[in-house]
Amino acid sequence: MSMKVSTEQGLMSIAFDRPQKKNAITAAMYATIADALESAGDDASVRCILIHGDDEAFTAGNDVADFLQNPPQGADSPVVRFLRAISTCAKPVVAAVNGVAIGVGTTMLLHCDLVYCGESAKFSTPFTRLALCPEAASSLLLPALAGYQRAAEKLLLGESFGADDARDMGLVVRVLADAQTLAYARAQAAKLVALPASSLRTTKRLMKQGRADAVAAQMDAELGEFARMLVSPEAREVFSAFLAKRTPDFSQFE
Repeated sequence: MSMKVSTEQGLMSIAFDRPQKKNAITAAMYATIADALESAGDDASVRCILIHGDDEAFTAGNDVADFLQNPPQGADSPVVRFLRAISTCAKPVVAAVNGVAIGVGTTMLLHCDLVYCGESAKFSTPFTRLALCPEAASSLLLPALAGYQRAAEKLLLGESFGADDARDMGLVVRVLADAQTLAYARAQAAKLVALPASSLRTTKRLMKQGRADAVAAQMDAELGEFARMLVSPEAREVFSAFLAKRTPDFSQFE
């Protein structure tokens, strides 16, 4: 099993459960998460959503081999459904991050309402290193959150950064001991479950509505560029090098 989805006492838990691959996400996993988020919107018994991985990894991002076999193909592709669902979710979304959060593992957090991480958590947005561009409207949301210069350092260089940096940027609310992260996030989610659901939904909508159209438009623009760049010679070099376990060589490209 690659995902675990359960609902108990008003809280829907969505857990990455592929530890042997550091919870790398396949198309089937994206479909499962999208289905869960979409169903949560229509289920009055779900009052809050908690997303988490395990002690070693939140998620290592896309499973490269699966991604190459199942690239995004339009608005109905699983990854696009997931991005739409998490960016428009009306109910509170809490995330607990331990270990690595790579690529979409970091950018999806920009759409969560409360994010908690362990002290050993490592984040990265390595899109330029893959000859690709940002996704999940991160090219809009990260500069707005962290300021242009700090966002540029993360998005242009694609280097990993730690828990304290993520907190200072505003990407996470609180840094905890690794062993406490999930329990703390679950306790915070339980507080949300106990509050008036309509008040939470209205408050979230009011906070997000000012840039909802901009987020949707930026996501569309990124997806268009991402699809174009995915078939570029540079990207082919990256993925060929990855599968051959060698360092990519960009010196042949302008």
